[in-house]
Amino acid sequence: MAKIILTPAQRKDHRADAHHLNPVVMIGSDGLTDGVKKEIDGALNAHGLIKIRVLSDDRPGRENMFQTLADELNAAPIQHIGKLLVLFRTAIPKEKKVSEDRMAGPRDVKVLKNSSRYGQRPEVKTLRVLGNQRLTPGGNVRRAKKPKQRSAKKSAQD
Repeated sequence: MAKIILTPAQRKDHRADAHHLNPVVMIGSDGLTDGVKKEIDGALNAHGLIKIRVLSDDRPGRENMFQTLADELNAAPIQHIGKLLVLFRTAIPKEKKVSEDRMAGPRDVKVLKNSSRYGQRPEVKTLRVLGNQRLTPGGNVRRAKKPKQRSAKKSAQD
């Protein structure tokens, strides 16, 4: 598989992002088994940037595991510090299933209305606007009869 090449600046950014992460996978005394590799591959697919803790005291063995994982799983080696390994692979974007007939859900909108008494502060009201409704400039909720108009420039850009 092709190995991911990162610039030193990208590697530095990923190291900074991984600082606050907890280890996702722990490699025990059995070393790199097929189950461990499968688990690391799943974690890379889900998260993209992961930490792995190796419980072995053998430093050359850990370095060998680090390079083996990077090569076999098509991941970029970010950092090996102590018993922690950090790997990165770009996460696969998931496609969202959206049906055509789906309507927008309700949303809460804050409206500033003038007080009914002269000289008083304006009132802040929270209105719930449903998917088939719109908010008029006066702060009233109306049923949307037709879609909002779009400018010719914006529709030409799409």
